[in-house]
Amino acid sequence: MPNLDEIDHRLLAELQDEGRVTNVELAKRVGLTAPPCLRRVRALEENGIIRGYHAEIDPVSLGFSIMVFALVSLKSQAENDLRQFEEHMRSLPEVRECHMLNGEIDFILKIVSKDLQAFQEFLTSRLTTQPNVASVKTSLVIRTAKQLPGVPVPVD
Repeated sequence: MPNLDEIDHRLLAELQDEGRVTNVELAKRVGLTAPPCLRRVRALEENGIIRGYHAEIDPVSLGFSIMVFALVSLKSQAENDLRQFEEHMRSLPEVRECHMLNGEIDFILKIVSKDLQAFQEFLTSRLTTQPNVASVKTSLVIRTAKQLPGVPVPVD
């Protein structure tokens, strides 16, 4: 992992907060001129520290009014079975996040859906029908108090 200095941390914090900031504005915010700022950002991208830029989209405006967390237990935890499950989850657009867990539950999924009926259909036809799924426990999100992308970037 590359050695990051204070300016790199400030660049990362600024870009994580506002990925569409222009290079000129970004340079001004971190106390650089535009050319070295651009070089540093490109180096952060090339080193895989910055993995991409994304728009934050309001799910309700596109009709996705339901968010559910699903705790999935599998019958087999053999590596091939785990990979097959992960591959299937990647193919389902409603599954926005899929994390393998340590402990009694094998995976936690973040799922979005248009409504409860659409979620029920997804659950019974596309998730619980998978050959290695032993059980699924779901919790409907009532409201979200905090949702931040990325990680806390230390800025001195």
